[in-house]
Amino acid sequence: MEIIFIRHGHGEHLEDYPDRLHTLHPSLTELGKLQVSQLREQFEWTSDDMIVVSPTKRTIETAHILTNHTNFIISPLVGPRMFPLHPEFPTLMCDQIYSRDELAGLHHGIEILDFGLDCWREGINTMDQKLFETYALLLLSSCQERQKRLIIISHDGTITNYRMLLGEHGLTRGDFLGEAGVHKTKWFLDRDPKRDSV
Repeated sequence: MEIIFIRHGHGEHLEDYPDRLHTLHPSLTELGKLQVSQLREQFEWTSDDMIVVSPTKRTIETAHILTNHTNFIISPLVGPRMFPLHPEFPTLMCDQIYSRDELAGLHHGIEILDFGLDCWREGINTMDQKLFETYALLLLSSCQERQKRLIIISHDGTITNYRMLLGEHGLTRGDFLGEAGVHKTKWFLDRDPKRDSV
Protein backbone atom coordinates (compact mmCIF):
# COMPACT_ATOMS: atom_id res chain seq x y z
CA MET A 1 0.00 0.00 0.00
CA GLU A 2 1.28 3.44 -0.88
CA ILE A 3 1.00 5.92 1.97
CA ILE A 4 1.27 9.66 1.44
CA PHE A 5 1.66 11.81 4.53
CA ILE A 6 0.73 15.47 4.13
CA ARG A 7 1.33 18.10 6.77
CA HIS A 8 -1.22 20.91 7.05
CA GLY A 9 -0.33 24.40 5.84
CA HIS A 10 0.74 27.35 7.97
CA GLY A 11 -1.66 27.83 10.88
CA GLU A 12 -2.72 30.78 13.01
CA HIS A 13 -1.02 29.23 16.04
CA LEU A 14 2.35 29.68 14.32
CA GLU A 15 1.99 33.45 14.00
CA ASP A 16 3.83 35.20 16.84
CA TYR A 17 5.35 31.83 17.79
CA PRO A 18 5.31 30.58 20.55
CA ASP A 19 2.77 33.01 22.05
CA ARG A 20 -0.19 31.70 20.02
CA LEU A 21 0.29 28.00 20.76
CA HIS A 22 -2.54 28.36 23.27
CA THR A 23 -5.04 29.19 20.51
CA LEU A 24 -7.94 26.71 20.45
CA HIS A 25 -8.75 25.27 17.01
CA PRO A 26 -6.48 27.52 14.93
CA SER A 27 -7.33 27.93 11.25
CA LEU A 28 -5.01 28.03 8.29
CA THR A 29 -3.62 31.48 7.57
CA GLU A 30 -3.83 33.00 4.10
CA LEU A 31 -0.24 31.78 3.60
CA GLY A 32 -1.30 28.30 4.68
CA LYS A 33 -4.19 28.26 2.22
CA LEU A 34 -1.83 29.35 -0.57
CA GLN A 35 0.68 26.63 0.35
CA VAL A 36 -2.01 23.96 0.21
CA SER A 37 -3.46 25.31 -3.05
CA GLN A 38 0.00 25.08 -4.63
CA LEU A 39 0.42 21.56 -3.28
CA ARG A 40 -2.90 20.51 -4.82
CA GLU A 41 -1.36 20.86 -8.29
CA GLN A 42 1.01 17.96 -7.51
CA PHE A 43 -1.73 15.38 -6.93
CA GLU A 44 -4.39 13.57 -8.87
CA TRP A 45 -7.11 12.33 -6.55
CA THR A 46 -9.16 9.28 -7.45
CA SER A 47 -12.19 7.62 -5.91
CA ASP A 48 -9.86 4.77 -4.95
CA ASP A 49 -7.91 6.99 -2.55
CA MET A 50 -8.59 6.68 1.15
CA ILE A 51 -8.01 10.08 2.73
CA VAL A 52 -7.75 10.11 6.53
CA VAL A 53 -7.62 13.47 8.29
CA SER A 54 -6.80 14.59 11.82
CA PRO A 55 -9.79 16.06 13.72
CA THR A 56 -8.40 19.61 13.87
CA LYS A 57 -9.60 22.70 12.06
CA ARG A 58 -6.36 23.29 10.14
CA THR A 59 -6.11 19.71 8.84
CA ILE A 60 -9.77 19.62 7.81
CA GLU A 61 -9.30 22.94 5.99
CA THR A 62 -6.21 21.46 4.31
CA ALA A 63 -8.23 18.42 3.20
CA HIS A 64 -11.01 20.61 1.76
CA ILE A 65 -8.55 22.65 -0.29
CA LEU A 66 -6.52 19.66 -1.47
CA THR A 67 -9.44 17.51 -2.50
CA ASN A 68 -11.98 20.13 -3.59
CA HIS A 69 -14.27 18.80 -0.85
CA THR A 70 -13.99 15.18 -1.98
CA ASN A 71 -15.10 12.74 0.68
CA PHE A 72 -12.55 12.05 3.36
CA ILE A 73 -12.52 10.30 6.73
CA ILE A 74 -11.69 11.92 10.06
CA SER A 75 -9.81 9.87 12.64
CA PRO A 76 -8.36 10.73 16.06
CA LEU A 77 -5.71 8.08 15.32
CA VAL A 78 -3.92 10.63 13.11
CA GLY A 79 -4.51 13.58 15.44
CA PRO A 80 -1.67 15.64 16.92
CA ARG A 81 1.06 13.60 18.64
CA MET A 82 4.12 14.86 20.43
CA PHE A 83 7.55 14.11 19.03
CA PRO A 84 9.60 13.22 20.88
CA LEU A 85 7.07 11.94 23.39
CA HIS A 86 7.01 13.64 26.80
CA PRO A 87 3.84 12.31 28.51
CA GLU A 88 4.34 14.65 31.46
CA PHE A 89 3.94 17.71 29.21
CA PRO A 90 0.39 19.05 28.87
CA THR A 91 -1.33 19.08 25.50
CA LEU A 92 -1.18 22.56 23.98
CA MET A 93 -4.51 24.25 23.21
CA CYS A 94 -3.62 24.35 19.50
CA ASP A 95 -3.41 20.55 19.55
CA GLN A 96 -6.82 19.92 21.14
CA ILE A 97 -8.91 17.85 18.75
CA TYR A 98 -12.57 18.35 17.98
CA SER A 99 -14.93 16.00 19.83
CA ARG A 100 -17.23 13.64 17.91
CA ASP A 101 -20.18 15.93 18.76
CA GLU A 102 -18.36 19.03 17.52
CA LEU A 103 -17.48 17.28 14.27
CA ALA A 104 -21.09 16.16 13.76
CA GLY A 105 -22.25 19.74 14.22
CA LEU A 106 -19.61 21.25 11.93
CA HIS A 107 -19.46 18.64 9.17
CA HIS A 108 -22.77 16.88 8.54
CA GLY A 109 -22.42 13.35 7.24
CA ILE A 110 -18.65 13.17 7.69
CA GLU A 111 -17.29 9.65 8.12
CA ILE A 112 -15.40 9.01 11.35
CA LEU A 113 -12.98 6.12 11.83
CA ASP A 114 -12.16 5.31 15.46
CA PHE A 115 -12.92 1.56 15.70
CA GLY A 116 -15.02 2.32 18.78
CA LEU A 117 -11.85 3.09 20.74
CA ASP A 118 -11.79 5.49 23.65
CA CYS A 119 -9.35 7.96 22.09
CA TRP A 120 -11.29 11.23 21.81
CA ARG A 121 -10.84 12.97 25.14
CA GLU A 122 -7.03 13.06 25.17
CA GLY A 123 -6.40 12.02 21.58
CA ILE A 124 -3.08 10.35 20.80
CA ASN A 125 -0.92 13.35 21.75
CA THR A 126 0.60 11.88 24.92
CA MET A 127 -0.73 8.32 24.62
CA ASP A 128 1.55 5.51 25.82
CA GLN A 129 3.86 4.49 22.95
CA LYS A 130 2.81 0.84 22.85
CA LEU A 131 -0.88 1.75 22.83
CA PHE A 132 -0.28 4.32 20.08
CA GLU A 133 1.53 1.69 18.00
CA THR A 134 -1.33 -0.79 18.50
CA TYR A 135 -3.90 1.79 17.39
CA ALA A 136 -1.77 3.02 14.48
CA LEU A 137 -1.26 -0.52 13.17
CA LEU A 138 -5.00 -1.15 13.48
CA LEU A 139 -5.63 1.88 11.29
CA LEU A 140 -2.97 0.93 8.73
CA SER A 141 -4.19 -2.69 8.56
CA SER A 142 -7.77 -1.56 8.04
CA CYS A 143 -6.69 0.73 5.21
CA GLN A 144 -4.54 -2.01 3.65
CA GLU A 145 -7.55 -4.34 3.59
CA ARG A 146 -9.44 -1.76 1.54
CA GLN A 147 -6.61 -1.95 -1.03
CA LYS A 148 -6.49 1.77 -1.64
CA ARG A 149 -3.81 4.42 -1.66
CA LEU A 150 -3.77 5.94 1.81
CA ILE A 151 -3.37 9.70 2.23
CA ILE A 152 -2.96 10.94 5.80
CA ILE A 153 -3.35 14.67 6.42
CA SER A 154 -1.87 15.35 9.80
CA HIS A 155 0.82 17.08 11.89
CA ASP A 156 4.63 17.00 11.99
CA GLY A 157 4.89 15.05 15.24
CA THR A 158 2.24 12.52 14.22
CA ILE A 159 3.76 11.96 10.79
CA THR A 160 7.21 11.45 12.33
CA ASN A 161 5.80 8.93 14.83
CA TYR A 162 4.15 6.99 11.97
CA ARG A 163 7.34 7.11 9.90
CA MET A 164 9.29 5.58 12.79
CA LEU A 165 6.60 2.92 13.28
CA LEU A 166 6.97 2.07 9.59
CA GLY A 167 10.68 1.44 9.99
CA GLU A 168 12.56 4.72 9.56
CA HIS A 169 15.42 5.09 12.02
CA GLY A 170 16.94 7.99 13.93
CA LEU A 171 14.37 10.63 13.03
CA THR A 172 14.52 13.93 14.91
CA ARG A 173 12.55 17.16 14.87
CA GLY A 174 14.92 18.17 12.08
CA ASP A 175 13.10 15.61 9.89
CA PHE A 176 9.74 17.34 10.27
CA LEU A 177 8.09 17.97 6.91
CA GLY A 178 7.23 21.60 7.51
CA GLU A 179 4.19 23.45 6.21
CA ALA A 180 2.32 21.56 3.47
CA GLY A 181 5.16 19.04 3.35
CA VAL A 182 4.76 15.60 1.78
CA HIS A 183 6.34 12.22 2.54
CA LYS A 184 5.63 9.07 0.50
CA THR A 185 6.28 5.51 1.58
CA LYS A 186 4.98 1.97 1.07
CA TRP A 187 3.77 -0.53 3.65
CA PHE A 188 2.40 -4.04 3.38
CA LEU A 189 0.17 -5.89 5.82
CA ASP A 190 2.65 -8.75 6.19
CA ARG A 191 5.52 -6.36 6.96
CA ASP A 192 6.39 -6.14 10.65
CA PRO A 193 7.46 -2.56 11.43
CA LYS A 194 8.97 -3.67 14.73
CA ARG A 195 11.15 -6.23 12.98
CA ASP A 196 12.13 -3.71 10.29
CA SER A 197 13.08 -1.05 12.82
CA VAL A 198 15.42 -3.27 14.87
